Amino acid sequence: MNIQEARSYGKGKLEDSSPTAQLDADCILQEILGCDKAFLLFHRETELTREQEVHFVKATEKRLTGLPVAYITGHKEFYGRDFAVTPDVLIPKPDTEILVENALNFIKEKHSGNTGLSICDMCTGSGCVGLSILAECRDTLLYSTLPHLTLCDISTDALEIAQKNISLLKLDTITPGIKIIRSNLFEAITENFDMIVSNPPYIPLPEAQELLEDGRSEPLLALNGDVELDGKPSSTNDGLAIIRNLVPEAYAHLKQNGILAIETGEYNATGAAQIFRENGFKNVMIIKDLSDQDRNVIGKKE
Repeated sequence: MNIQEARSYGKGKLEDSSPTAQLDADCILQEILGCDKAFLLFHRETELTREQEVHFVKATEKRLTGLPVAYITGHKEFYGRDFAVTPDVLIPKPDTEILVENALNFIKEKHSGNTGLSICDMCTGSGCVGLSILAECRDTLLYSTLPHLTLCDISTDALEIAQKNISLLKLDTITPGIKIIRSNLFEAITENFDMIVSNPPYIPLPEAQELLEDGRSEPLLALNGDVELDGKPSSTNDGLAIIRNLVPEAYAHLKQNGILAIETGEYNATGAAQIFRENGFKNVMIIKDLSDQDRNVIGKKE
């Protein structure tokens, strides 16, 4: 099987189950061959080894079950950088880049000269939000001294992926370094921050369970927003139970003039904004995503 035959095979195999059949097949092939899209197009007659061919066929079969390409290849691009992902963490989504953008705007506008800025990425998962902010500060020379970053999650497995991404992005040698803390929200956190960012679970449980029926294998723990601090189901079914606990805890762990920025669903962003206001946040804003849907809620502790 050469590259062209493999591309055709993959597209034909996946086209009844995926709207992006050719893209899926190409991404899998690129990972197996260690090449880019241009190589696939201009080296169509290149023969796959027997091992590569078997690997490709098996990977295609996995995609047929609904398993996302990112879990098959083990990585996903986010904010221009490559992140390791496994089914222990959510796959970074383009709309979440808006959260990074809003955080960077806050840094540029309010803290460009502050060398002691501290940031917490709560419910960090793969670390894509917090690490993108830090990497962007490093790569754009936004800071002469980089911010202090704390990554926090209740899942040990997720924190292991975040640690791997610290190394992949070559952030493990920077000063002042990155803290990784396992905690149920802020239970194990003792310090206060200039900024807290979070992409917490915010999907109502019934919808989260329905999402997972397609075989995508993302962790329910990272999707289900209808959970109380003790792990028991909430009675609200609006996806905001975790946010109801996160917001007042975040307020208590923010410095004066600190900012909390979170991702929410378009169906509960207004409710999340009201929770911000009820817990003392000022200048509360709802920011839309790339599809013009309500996505981020931002508030300030005065």
